[in-house]
Amino acid sequence: MKKIILLSSILILAATAAFAQGTAGTNAKYEYRYLIDMPTAGILQKGYVGVTSDVLPEGVLIERLEVGVFDNISFGISYGGANLIGAGTPNWYKYPGVNIRFRAINESVGFPAVTFGFDSQGKGVYFDSTSRYAIKSPGFFGAVSKNFAFMGYMALHGTLNYSLESKDGEDFIDLHVGCEKTIGPNVSLIGEYDFAFNDNSSRYGAGNGYLNIGIRWAIGDGFTLGFDLRDLLDNKKWSPSSADRALRIEYIKSIF
Repeated sequence: MKKIILLSSILILAATAAFAQGTAGTNAKYEYRYLIDMPTAGILQKGYVGVTSDVLPEGVLIERLEVGVFDNISFGISYGGANLIGAGTPNWYKYPGVNIRFRAINESVGFPAVTFGFDSQGKGVYFDSTSRYAIKSPGFFGAVSKNFAFMGYMALHGTLNYSLESKDGEDFIDLHVGCEKTIGPNVSLIGEYDFAFNDNSSRYGAGNGYLNIGIRWAIGDGFTLGFDLRDLLDNKKWSPSSADRALRIEYIKSIF
């Protein structure tokens, strides 16, 4: 009986994955709006809603709701806090985050997609003394993304941003680069590097930048599950640990 139940579960999971259309793999139906931390030029289509949950170390949980309100324009809100998972008193973020993005140029054969936006949601613990998140919010950003056919698909991304979290004395424009490589119809590998030009102070950053990698798996229609390894270069100085782990759960659905 146990073998029958196990086999049935595997067949159901395989059948679900075969028709999965999330943001991962060659069968992806939706665009990435973020790789791990960096914004991309992706955007939600008009009439679609996206809900994303990020689970990070120190009990951090961030919930994000996004809506495609017009063609090439989306809006979202987010909120979370530290120590929400585990024991003890939760440390809620001081303010909710807001994000808006506008796709200025759609991707073509010879030109990348170009998107401009604003996002005030950072990640990790919030430091009241300097009014910043452990991982600063993007703030104002411009992003470019281009897809290529290469053993499936490969997408390259670049982002320039200016965070409003500058009370720590690090008031600079930042640069991110990233990529996605599809592995079959439902799985993608992603990676990003944040040069952290606005986060290299002796108090918070070691000057190495943030290197993050992850995997995304479309497990059902609109559902994508992700697992990330973050800060592989051991840049952060507020935590004694080196690389940390995070989970992401995303669901996208049409409201029409």
